[in-house]
Amino acid sequence: MTVSEKDRDILARTLWGEARGESLAGQIAVAWTIRNRVFDGKAKSWWGEGYTGVCQKPYQFSCWNRNDPNFAYLSGAKQIPSREFAQAQIAADQVMAGTVADPTGGASHYYATTMPKPPAWAKAAKQTLKLGQHIFFKDVP
Repeated sequence: MTVSEKDRDILARTLWGEARGESLAGQIAVAWTIRNRVFDGKAKSWWGEGYTGVCQKPYQFSCWNRNDPNFAYLSGAKQIPSREFAQAQIAADQVMAGTVADPTGGASHYYATTMPKPPAWAKAAKQTLKLGQHIFFKDVP
């Protein structure tokens, strides 16, 4: 699969929007969850096609919802702080290049522990990792 500069930019923006308060390791885990969706092995994936398609498919990553406070930054209306964005770019580059192992054990889902309550799907899924403010899952029904 060819990865474009747009894919890199959209993935880094998604990491910033979803996990900007996390360490590099935390952002790498979120990026691997996205990568696992990109490479799910299905010819026509429900998740979307490629990094841009997966990240920007409606309702997958709330930071891209127009009513989310992060959207102004992700769309370019406001500037993401350069130091924070640089870390997200590093995580995106390492995961897209496959130079770091998947710490999530194949997770396709996660949620932030700051949510008022866990999503319903988490009860029947297999937890693979808790890192920072995120819990990761696979085998989600």
